[in-house]
Amino acid sequence: MIRFFGRHRWLLDDPRFSAGARRELAHRRRHLVTARGRLHRLERQRRLARRLAAVKVETPQHVICRVFGSYCGEALRVADCESGFHTDAENGQYLGLFQMGYEERRLFGHGPSAERQARAAYRYFVASGRDWSPWSCKP
Repeated sequence: MIRFFGRHRWLLDDPRFSAGARRELAHRRRHLVTARGRLHRLERQRRLARRLAAVKVETPQHVICRVFGSYCGEALRVADCESGFHTDAENGQYLGLFQMGYEERRLFGHGPSAERQARAAYRYFVASGRDWSPWSCKP
Protein backbone atom coordinates (compact mmCIF):
# COMPACT_ATOMS: atom_id res chain seq x y z
CA MET A 1 0.00 0.00 0.00
CA ILE A 2 2.87 2.40 0.74
CA ARG A 3 4.30 1.71 -2.72
CA PHE A 4 0.92 2.52 -4.17
CA PHE A 5 1.08 6.04 -2.73
CA GLY A 6 4.65 6.34 -3.98
CA ARG A 7 3.42 5.64 -7.51
CA HIS A 8 0.26 7.75 -7.12
CA ARG A 9 1.53 10.88 -5.32
CA TRP A 10 -1.27 12.89 -6.86
CA LEU A 11 -3.70 11.29 -4.38
CA LEU A 12 -1.85 12.97 -1.51
CA ASP A 13 -2.03 16.33 -3.29
CA ASP A 14 -5.61 16.16 -4.59
CA PRO A 15 -7.92 17.82 -2.03
CA ARG A 16 -10.68 15.28 -2.77
CA PHE A 17 -8.49 12.34 -1.63
CA SER A 18 -5.62 13.84 0.39
CA ALA A 19 -7.11 13.54 3.91
CA GLY A 20 -8.14 9.91 3.48
CA ALA A 21 -4.94 9.05 1.62
CA ARG A 22 -2.77 10.60 4.35
CA ARG A 23 -4.70 8.71 7.06
CA GLU A 24 -4.31 5.46 5.14
CA LEU A 25 -0.60 6.11 4.57
CA ALA A 26 -0.04 6.89 8.30
CA HIS A 27 -1.96 3.74 9.26
CA ARG A 28 0.14 1.60 6.88
CA ARG A 29 3.39 3.11 8.20
CA ARG A 30 2.39 2.33 11.80
CA HIS A 31 1.49 -1.20 10.74
CA LEU A 32 4.88 -1.54 9.02
CA VAL A 33 6.75 -0.38 12.15
CA THR A 34 4.80 -2.87 14.28
CA ALA A 35 5.48 -5.69 11.81
CA ARG A 36 9.21 -4.84 11.75
CA GLY A 37 9.29 -4.92 15.57
CA ARG A 38 7.63 -8.35 15.57
CA LEU A 39 10.09 -9.54 12.95
CA HIS A 40 13.06 -8.37 15.03
CA ARG A 41 11.69 -10.09 18.14
CA LEU A 42 11.12 -13.29 16.17
CA GLU A 43 14.64 -13.18 14.75
CA ARG A 44 16.09 -12.68 18.25
CA GLN A 45 14.09 -15.67 19.48
CA ARG A 46 15.35 -17.78 16.57
CA ARG A 47 18.97 -16.81 17.27
CA LEU A 48 18.51 -17.66 20.95
CA ALA A 49 16.91 -21.00 20.05
CA ARG A 50 19.85 -21.82 17.75
CA ARG A 51 22.34 -20.96 20.49
CA LEU A 52 20.47 -23.04 23.06
CA ALA A 53 20.27 -25.96 20.65
CA ALA A 54 24.04 -25.78 20.20
CA VAL A 55 24.66 -26.02 23.95
CA LYS A 56 25.74 -29.51 24.83
CA VAL A 57 24.14 -30.71 28.04
CA GLU A 58 26.32 -33.15 29.94
CA THR A 59 25.11 -35.56 32.58
CA PRO A 60 27.07 -35.79 35.83
CA GLN A 61 28.46 -39.11 34.56
CA HIS A 62 29.88 -37.45 31.42
CA VAL A 63 31.42 -34.68 33.51
CA ILE A 64 32.99 -37.15 35.94
CA CYS A 65 34.54 -39.16 33.10
CA ARG A 66 35.88 -36.02 31.43
CA VAL A 67 37.45 -34.79 34.68
CA PHE A 68 38.80 -38.11 35.98
CA GLY A 69 40.05 -39.41 32.62
CA SER A 70 41.51 -42.90 32.99
CA TYR A 71 40.01 -43.18 36.49
CA CYS A 72 36.52 -42.68 35.05
CA GLY A 73 35.16 -46.14 35.91
CA GLU A 74 36.36 -45.97 39.50
CA ALA A 75 35.07 -42.41 39.96
CA LEU A 76 31.66 -43.38 38.56
CA ARG A 77 31.34 -46.27 41.00
CA VAL A 78 32.29 -44.02 43.95
CA ALA A 79 29.92 -41.20 42.92
CA ASP A 80 27.07 -43.64 42.31
CA CYS A 81 27.55 -45.19 45.75
CA GLU A 82 28.04 -41.84 47.53
CA SER A 83 25.24 -39.80 45.95
CA GLY A 84 23.52 -41.70 43.15
CA PHE A 85 24.94 -38.99 40.83
CA HIS A 86 22.91 -36.23 42.51
CA THR A 87 24.76 -32.92 42.79
CA ASP A 88 22.40 -31.82 45.56
CA ALA A 89 22.86 -34.95 47.70
CA GLU A 90 23.31 -34.16 51.37
CA ASN A 91 24.21 -36.27 54.39
CA GLY A 92 24.95 -34.12 57.41
CA GLN A 93 28.05 -32.09 56.55
CA TYR A 94 28.73 -34.20 53.45
CA LEU A 95 27.51 -32.71 50.18
CA GLY A 96 27.43 -33.32 46.46
CA LEU A 97 28.34 -36.04 44.00
CA PHE A 98 31.29 -37.26 46.06
CA GLN A 99 29.90 -36.39 49.51
CA MET A 100 32.84 -34.22 50.52
CA GLY A 101 32.89 -32.87 54.07
CA TYR A 102 33.23 -29.26 55.19
CA GLU A 103 37.03 -29.29 55.51
CA GLU A 104 37.53 -31.01 52.15
CA ARG A 105 35.22 -28.52 50.43
CA ARG A 106 37.18 -25.67 52.03
CA LEU A 107 40.51 -27.10 50.86
CA PHE A 108 39.61 -28.43 47.42
CA GLY A 109 36.58 -26.36 46.45
CA HIS A 110 32.98 -27.17 45.70
CA GLY A 111 30.05 -25.72 43.85
CA PRO A 112 26.52 -26.35 42.67
CA SER A 113 27.48 -27.85 39.31
CA ALA A 114 28.70 -31.36 38.52
CA GLU A 115 31.74 -29.77 36.88
CA ARG A 116 32.88 -27.93 40.01
CA GLN A 117 32.14 -30.87 42.29
CA ALA A 118 33.99 -33.35 40.07
CA ARG A 119 37.02 -31.03 39.79
CA ALA A 120 37.11 -30.59 43.57
CA ALA A 121 36.86 -34.36 44.09
CA TYR A 122 39.64 -34.91 41.54
CA ARG A 123 41.92 -32.47 43.39
CA TYR A 124 41.16 -34.35 46.61
CA PHE A 125 41.74 -37.69 44.85
CA VAL A 126 45.15 -36.54 43.55
CA ALA A 127 46.14 -35.06 46.94
CA SER A 128 45.29 -38.38 48.64
CA GLY A 129 47.71 -40.27 46.39
CA ARG A 130 45.24 -41.25 43.66
CA ASP A 131 43.46 -43.76 45.81
CA TRP A 132 39.96 -43.77 47.18
CA SER A 133 40.86 -44.11 50.88
CA PRO A 134 39.14 -40.82 51.92
CA TRP A 135 35.79 -42.09 50.66
CA SER A 136 33.66 -44.63 52.47
CA CYS A 137 32.55 -46.03 49.09
CA LYS A 138 35.31 -47.79 47.18
CA PRO A 139 35.36 -48.67 43.46
